[in-house]
Amino acid sequence: MKSLPPLSLLVVDDEPDLRTLYELTLLREGYDVEAAGSVEQALEALNGRTYSAVITDMRLPDGTGLDILRWLVQGDRGEKAIVITAYGSAENAVEALRAGAYDYLTKPVDLRQFRAVIGSALGRTGITIAPTNLSKLPSERARSVQHESGSSSPTSIASAPPAVPAGRWLARMAGRSAAMEQVRGLIDKVARSMAPVLISGESGTGKELVARSIHEVSVRSSQPFIAVNCSAIPEQLLEAEFFGYRKGAFTGAAEDREGFFQAANGGTLFLDEIGDLPLSMQSKLLRAIQERQVRPVGAVSELPVNVRLLSATHKDLGAEVHQGQFRQDLYYRLNVIPIRVPPLRERIADLADIAAHVLERIARDAGAPTVPQLTPEALERLASYAFPGNVRELENLLHRAVALSASNRIGAEDIGLPAIAPSNPEPAQPQLFAKVAPAAASPPPLHALTAANADAPLPDNLVELLDAVERDILERALERHRFNRTAAGASLGLSLRQMRYRMARLGVNVGADSGSE
Repeated sequence: MKSLPPLSLLVVDDEPDLRTLYELTLLREGYDVEAAGSVEQALEALNGRTYSAVITDMRLPDGTGLDILRWLVQGDRGEKAIVITAYGSAENAVEALRAGAYDYLTKPVDLRQFRAVIGSALGRTGITIAPTNLSKLPSERARSVQHESGSSSPTSIASAPPAVPAGRWLARMAGRSAAMEQVRGLIDKVARSMAPVLISGESGTGKELVARSIHEVSVRSSQPFIAVNCSAIPEQLLEAEFFGYRKGAFTGAAEDREGFFQAANGGTLFLDEIGDLPLSMQSKLLRAIQERQVRPVGAVSELPVNVRLLSATHKDLGAEVHQGQFRQDLYYRLNVIPIRVPPLRERIADLADIAAHVLERIARDAGAPTVPQLTPEALERLASYAFPGNVRELENLLHRAVALSASNRIGAEDIGLPAIAPSNPEPAQPQLFAKVAPAAASPPPLHALTAANADAPLPDNLVELLDAVERDILERALERHRFNRTAAGASLGLSLRQMRYRMARLGVNVGADSGSE
């Protein structure tokens, strides 16, 4: 019996002209193509053989493309499904992705994009996507962009290290708790499609690690992974950074520059802290996602891009939508597949595995012959702590403990935590005011602000007094969170950008040399 070609496609469309156009396009690409005009014909063909991918129109005479998609999912078939929807039908596109489609296309179908999406689904991105010239990216992006970097600190794309070996990022997800097994299962599932993924979780839980793992096990693993910290880019530079610009587009634009979308072409674009994007940029991002095209600043035409979009946030974007701080249409586009990364306190059973993994990495990076070990007392001390900074805070604690320990045995005294940590280290907001001492002799005592001291004299300089209160709160929050600005800000309901602004305005320099975000 003659074996079937490895890359065989089934095209399903009830319009003969379009079906012929798709067939001819795919035949020129070297695929073996069969066609069907209805759901019934498609299922009959699928019952007779296995294909590499199925390309189906959404509207068919006897059903929809979702019927075929659900049949494939229920039968645990291996075909990648690509659904073609009517222009502007965002609901159908999102529904198809949630039902398990690899990707979708909108009518009228751009044949170049058509070939690129199918090539991506079949792991043939190299035949349609040219390599990205990363050296043309602005050097200023060193603060917010990471390209397959093994370090948690931002690095310049132009000097990025080689691609990470397969399995490295997924192996860093230590822990055997039910919560982490669920995250790993979702990573394996979503990696098979092009559906946008929204990763949510507190600061320091490892959201970028999840994003890199999705990229690592997908068919795009050999293509670029571009990580962008949305909260670290000034608002006036967002459009130029995301979409690039042309020479002369504005003062200082001395040459053409590519944006994040162009740099990630063929690969994965990870937008961290997407909830910090201003509304004006959200609308432009939505258009780029829907049209799969970007217009560089100063350009007259749009450029097609083929990227897998992953995003992350520590905020409740659903609540942000209700408050008018985040576009509802963009939220639905990004939140096709949600993944929640649990905080460390919800998977404290993983603490020993995570600590062992971190210590092994510390020893390897330092070139140490042996891996430091935690004593049972040290592990018990760590397990009693609430870890508001999550895994990132645990890593910082272990780095410090290794540096201060006199031997390879890390004891409880090396950890630097109290024997009993409060279960809720954050006091209520009114208590913050009650415990603050005056910053100078001139303002009256702060208890004059409370209702119990209504007869006390009013301050003669309210701005100075309130600044002193805010300065003290920021300093104490930073100290409590070991000068991690992200964790300190989150405990006060502030984003990293808001925290930086307030620190700069009030001249708060506590822990400024630590480099911890």
